[in-house]
Amino acid sequence: MFITGYSVAAGATGRLLFGYDSFGNVCGKKNSPVEGAPLSGQDMTLKKHVFFMNSCNLEVKDGRLVSTALCVSSCPEEQLNTLEEVQLFAKNSGSFLCVYSLNSTNYTQNPHADSLCPRLPVPPSKSFPLFNRCIPQTPECYSLFASVLVNDVDTLHRILSGIMSGRDTILGLCILSLALSLAVMFTFRVITTLLVHTFIALVILGLLFVCGVLWWLYYDYTNDLSIALDTERENMTCLLGFAVVSTVLTAFLLILIFVLRKRMKLATELFRVTNKAISSCPFLLVQPLWTFTILLFFWVLWVAVLLSLGTAGVSQVIEGGQVEYQPLSGIWYMWWYHLIGLIWTSEFILACQQMTIAGAIVTSYFNRNENDPPDGPILSSLSILFCYHQGTVVKGSFLIAVVRIPRTVLMYIYNTLKDQQWRAWSRCMFRCCSCCFCCLDKGLRHLNQNAYTTTAINGTDFCTSAKDALKLLSKNSSHFTSVNCFGDFIIFLGKVLVVCFTVFGGLMAFNYHRAFQVWTIPLLLVAFFAYLVAHSFLSVFETVLDSLFLCFAVDLETNDGSSEKPYFMDQEFLSFVKKINKLNNARAQREESLRNEEGTELQPIVR
Repeated sequence: MFITGYSVAAGATGRLLFGYDSFGNVCGKKNSPVEGAPLSGQDMTLKKHVFFMNSCNLEVKDGRLVSTALCVSSCPEEQLNTLEEVQLFAKNSGSFLCVYSLNSTNYTQNPHADSLCPRLPVPPSKSFPLFNRCIPQTPECYSLFASVLVNDVDTLHRILSGIMSGRDTILGLCILSLALSLAVMFTFRVITTLLVHTFIALVILGLLFVCGVLWWLYYDYTNDLSIALDTERENMTCLLGFAVVSTVLTAFLLILIFVLRKRMKLATELFRVTNKAISSCPFLLVQPLWTFTILLFFWVLWVAVLLSLGTAGVSQVIEGGQVEYQPLSGIWYMWWYHLIGLIWTSEFILACQQMTIAGAIVTSYFNRNENDPPDGPILSSLSILFCYHQGTVVKGSFLIAVVRIPRTVLMYIYNTLKDQQWRAWSRCMFRCCSCCFCCLDKGLRHLNQNAYTTTAINGTDFCTSAKDALKLLSKNSSHFTSVNCFGDFIIFLGKVLVVCFTVFGGLMAFNYHRAFQVWTIPLLLVAFFAYLVAHSFLSVFETVLDSLFLCFAVDLETNDGSSEKPYFMDQEFLSFVKKINKLNNARAQREESLRNEEGTELQPIVR
């Protein structure tokens, strides 16, 4: 809340959204005067475009742009060769290209017009969404303009401008990820053996297709690269990173799919049991919609605060009555704090969904009378969560955030120092640390889910529930560990499918304005959001699966199947568990026989 209030008070998102001139005026709005700047505080409601008076030869001094910028109502679309033509353009279009203090009737008479008006000839230009700037259209001016202006903009502002200029694309891709998640969830709901094979084939094709597109785009960048543009170089470098990571991930997943191909029929039965549990609480499938809505609202708020923080600065009057904005001290620390808030709050929202689903499944599972199902298990689970177990969810999500923060810091340090000469052991150390944190993150997520289910069963706190869940799982791991992992793997492939097709759409859309957008950060943002959306929808099946098996472990621990202590599980679930045990016993016997055969000596043949 402090960061939000500070960003609203100190930030100026309008400067980023609409652009601003050299005198402290934001284009397209009415401005307040800046003390010491006589040309500030003007009404620029009708002047929505930023025009540089020397666009073909922009000047940079001490790391800042010193060329004069003005707010104009329209960009000159034809070349203006004389001051008379500049004056005629102002008369016809109402767009004044000289400094505000010079009246348009004096353009040709004022002896200082050469310094107060744009350098001649004025090249034709068009407005571009990046800060609403007038971009020169002649090849020689375009190259000089882009090489100075785009590279001069701070990296942070280039990233923010990429997000803002591609905001419609980002929103469309988020809607695409929502539609894909709903389609995959429906597929899991009516899954059959044929659908499993079709689904696996789509995942393989999607992975291979995205890899091919990434390598093709990287090849296209290497053959058509404007060396003067930092955005081109950054996009090309990130494309190479995306291509390498996606290739390694694709190879790893293809190997896993090949190894686990014989368990496809078991996956069909597993999802049939899961769907039967969901049928007892059909509104569980609607739960992700609420999660998605809350996540979307939080992300919009987070990005709005991010933009405000990025424009937080103090106005300072310099020579000539011009105004520049100095970044506030300590703003980068607020960025990191804001990033921690993103991770922790997102994990908290997802953890609330997991806790709600686990509570509903527990209520339905431990119900003896099948003809009298519990009333409103989801609402009951929500009320218990908000009244008694918010601390449990906060602790679980905090653990995930604590693990993710060092991973983020390591990646930031690695990317910052990657251009320097590193020793092999240093690179290996960073990669090993990142891998360890990734494994710890996966383990904690699984532990949290089981802790939430145990809390729903026993009503205990987070630490006690986590300890009890570990004991139960260690005692009964032989029953369901392998099949549970395989079910989670199939669900993970569903998330990969959603991210693959969303990233492909983003690659095609963002690549259109490659020269003026650092679109790798927006693409990462879209990929992360797509994974969150897919996770919030498909984790329903994952949470139900984990909750069912933990309920089964508790059922085995407290009951023996006799008439005095009958099991809570139904016959279909019991037969499924027996089939798993039979497969596990057969595998164990084969391994034992193989070990015995390896230790047997060959006897001579007696004739």
